[in-house]
Amino acid sequence: MILRPVPPFRLGFTVWALRRRPRNAIDRWDGTTYRRVVVMGSHSTELAVRQEGRPTAPRLIVTVTPPFRTELERQHVRSTIDRLLGVSVDLGRWYRTAERDPHLRTLAHRFRGVKPPRFPTLFEALVNAVACQQLSLVVGLELLNRLAVKCDVKRKTGDGGEHYAFPAPGDLARLSPATYRAIGFSRQKARALRTLAVGVERREIDLDRLTSVDDIEVTAKLRQLRGVGRWTAEYVLLRGLGRLHVFPGDDVGAQKSLARWLGRSSPLDYAGVQRATQAWRPYAGLMYFHLLLDGLSRSGDLERAV
Repeated sequence: MILRPVPPFRLGFTVWALRRRPRNAIDRWDGTTYRRVVVMGSHSTELAVRQEGRPTAPRLIVTVTPPFRTELERQHVRSTIDRLLGVSVDLGRWYRTAERDPHLRTLAHRFRGVKPPRFPTLFEALVNAVACQQLSLVVGLELLNRLAVKCDVKRKTGDGGEHYAFPAPGDLARLSPATYRAIGFSRQKARALRTLAVGVERREIDLDRLTSVDDIEVTAKLRQLRGVGRWTAEYVLLRGLGRLHVFPGDDVGAQKSLARWLGRSSPLDYAGVQRATQAWRPYAGLMYFHLLLDGLSRSGDLERAV
């Protein structure tokens, strides 16, 4: 399959905005190819995506192993990649906005071609958020890696290796509280994840409905769920629903990155983040991704792998 993203597009930058940290067993990147195992029906399939052409005329070459068997599976793959990598998102207005701000222009030029990634489902977005609450991203992603291994939805590779898909609601619903605790989740997070998974599996929680309602209603509905607060709701608005005007203001790492980029000596609180990002609406969320890449660049991870 060949996909043509709305230019400009840089696969490496976009994958890193999705992965967040090097130790991510679900979203894999070797410097040229992005890979992920997905479940379609009763079987697991590995997607491999690489970019050809310049950022201004990009082509994505998608390889599916084993090949899709139906047109419905082809459409599912196309839709999944579009969400994961922001293929169809047009950021022309964002670049025009950045050009008018010298400080913003530098950051936009540096990471030109990054698209806003989204998790394939709101369930995955919520599980990611709960796992990373009040923890470093490194620790949160390690918990998610262990969760994927424990659920054991995988695909073997030709070299004898194994790669795991993100667990479905039914996979997490079947795990006992003791299993969550053994992996490293707190009692509160284990209960929140099991309650969410069971609710979605039994269709008592309808996350798909949230795609068509406004931010206020989404936030209200999400905060009715166990373990979901303001940060989790805003994280899901941005990374799950693609609401690009949302900058998760309680994100401690993002607060620090924003303060450093603005040249502030003291950290920002939630209100300070909202004031600072007001001028960038409706693209405050894009700044969140750009600052994430800036942090990865400072750590050296971006230069080693893009």
